[in-house]
Amino acid sequence: MKSILNYSSLSKKYIMALAGVFLMSFLVIHLAINLCLLRDDGGEWFNAAAHFMGTNYIIKFFEIFLFAGIIIHVLIGVVLQVKNWMSRPVAYKSGNKSTTSFFSKYMIYTGAVVFIFFIIHFMNFYFMKMGWVETTFKIRGEEPNFYLVAQALFSNTNYSILYIVLITILGFHLNHAFQSAFQSLGINHPTYTPFIKTFATFYSILIVVGFNIIPLFFLFFKA
Repeated sequence: MKSILNYSSLSKKYIMALAGVFLMSFLVIHLAINLCLLRDDGGEWFNAAAHFMGTNYIIKFFEIFLFAGIIIHVLIGVVLQVKNWMSRPVAYKSGNKSTTSFFSKYMIYTGAVVFIFFIIHFMNFYFMKMGWVETTFKIRGEEPNFYLVAQALFSNTNYSILYIVLITILGFHLNHAFQSAFQSLGINHPTYTPFIKTFATFYSILIVVGFNIIPLFFLFFKA
């Protein structure tokens, strides 16, 4: 890990972009599983998917890359941002206008919020799966009933509002991150860039709407 941080800024951007693309791919799979919560089957599909994700050795193997991707993405992002701040020691005058987009300028902050969201999410689900956090919601008195866990969390108005806000911030982060990843990988062409921007917008909206449907469903239809 230390050797990665010693790479050039360009190499760090390549690695960060690849880690980000991997994480964005995982989000689509995660969304597909979470949408099982909307089925009127008492959580049978969702719990089956959660059991598969928690017991399949191939999934467990890819979990290593998932967590490594998160750590690498966060560390390199912080290092690059600190270097960027240090390269501009003189504060801009209030009259100067930056050509940097709003979301590009505040990516480090939206990224920090997303990281906090991941920690909360891990505490509520992954830590429970690992047995580090106890729950009264059990399937046949054994493994956690993640459908009931999700139902209890999303039936709480405060938690659902927080979830919706954090997912929306995640969407803004993803929209810019998707475009930046391809630019970092050298894909910046008049023919392809407009398509990438359009797809980035579509992808971020899909993630935001897809995940936010779930708390709204439990608040208004399962309360």
